[in-house]
Amino acid sequence: MKKWIALAAMTMAVTVSGNVLAHGEQAKHGGIIQNASDLHFELVNNNGAAKIYVDDHGKAFSTAGASGKLTVLNGSEKTEVLLQPAGDNALETKGDAKLMKGAKVVASITFANKKTVSVRFSVK
Repeated sequence: MKKWIALAAMTMAVTVSGNVLAHGEQAKHGGIIQNASDLHFELVNNNGAAKIYVDDHGKAFSTAGASGKLTVLNGSEKTEVLLQPAGDNALETKGDAKLMKGAKVVASITFANKKTVSVRFSVK
């Protein structure tokens, strides 16, 4: 009986994990992917500056008219830089974002429709 319960539990775990992987978004630009408000955000370290790409279910999501702020926590050091539109579906910082291994990052983005989304990243 215990073997059947263990087998059933393992089957359920494999089934559920397969569904989660099927919905995962791949990094198109070599960055870190996070989801918020049904959008996919990819944080990319671009020679010290940060760039965030925004997709809606695999399609580019317009960042025209968007603005935001990137807050980076490296241990006890806190850096805040502004985000500005850069291309069709991206926002970028103009200054050094200091994206180092282990940093915690929060992007607060306000889109042209006045909807604000907060996204959290962990730099690995």
